[in-house]
Amino acid sequence: MSTERETEEGESSSRGEIGRGHGYALHLVSGIWFELPLKYASPVRPIGNGTYGYVCSAVNSETKEEVAIKKISKPFINRVAAKMALREIKLLLHMDHKDVISIKDVIRPYQKEKFDAVYIVYEFMPEDLHHVLKSDTPLKDDHYRCFLYQILRGLKYIHSGNVLHLDLKPKNLLVNEKCDLKIADFGFARTISGTEFMEDSEVVVTPAYRAPELILGLSEFTAAIDVWSVGCIFAEMVKRAPLFHPKKSSDLLRIILELIGSPDEASMDFLRSEDAIKRVQDLSPLPRQNFTDQFPDMSPNGVDLLEKMLVFDPRKRITVQEALCHPYLSHLHDDLYEPVCSEPISFDFENQSLSEEEIKELVWRETLKFYPEPIS
Repeated sequence: MSTERETEEGESSSRGEIGRGHGYALHLVSGIWFELPLKYASPVRPIGNGTYGYVCSAVNSETKEEVAIKKISKPFINRVAAKMALREIKLLLHMDHKDVISIKDVIRPYQKEKFDAVYIVYEFMPEDLHHVLKSDTPLKDDHYRCFLYQILRGLKYIHSGNVLHLDLKPKNLLVNEKCDLKIADFGFARTISGTEFMEDSEVVVTPAYRAPELILGLSEFTAAIDVWSVGCIFAEMVKRAPLFHPKKSSDLLRIILELIGSPDEASMDFLRSEDAIKRVQDLSPLPRQNFTDQFPDMSPNGVDLLEKMLVFDPRKRITVQEALCHPYLSHLHDDLYEPVCSEPISFDFENQSLSEEEIKELVWRETLKFYPEPIS
């Protein structure tokens, strides 16, 4: 059995065909074993961690294209993890849009009894927006517009498919040297009609990008949640640091209101919860900050769009379509290049009390779309 080492360059090693004769090879990538079909050739290099998995790159020797492969370890340990894996696969196989990452393969293990990890193969993107913002790469207003437009164009498509992303943040926005951007990581996404079936242990939206209605415990989710997150990302592109970054999650609402000001009574009647209303009222009335002063490097139209995104009341928040038509993006906006999803997606499995094993069977069936014949 041959062994190949590339620890200095890619922190990767390969163990040939693992001595099983099933057409798979083991690759050690930053301490994580990837069991991949032989068509995914070396060098296999680490990329990083996704929301709930480890990611490496490889070359598909059949197509000669570089791909990203996410390994979800122990995905069937509980219902929440299992549904996250199934949800992302089903969503991305349903979608087809240039601003949404695409799935190339869902690797089927050589034995169903050995199905203890899920490998999803995506188109390759070299970086995420988080790393760009942490780097010394200079960004100008044209970059902000370009990235923002692609996020909103992708969201228009996603929302038209009856889907909310619910975890938009720079780490989940993949980019390349041409400034192409793709929305990724759909493990927390929900169909709009299925949000009421979320389990108590499931958390949506990373705190720094969480809308006020989520902080205050509303159970009714709308597309406005994603718009709030986009506003936070827009501001972060300009500031090169998260807009809201509390030391404790309990401070997040106060920090938000210190920027956008305390809501008036009319902007609070959507809360419909005495506890939520009390949480807002317990904070001393806070004045709204001047956004132009807070974002001196942002153009006036950019400031106006940001203000319309960061609105306390989700009913008054700008919509994705309105944002695409805003003067800040007018030179990019074109309805002909902003398609909607051809058919809304619905998840019957979200409404059922399925066991981990039952969800595992559904994921297995998804792999059969790529591997319909028995593996010899």
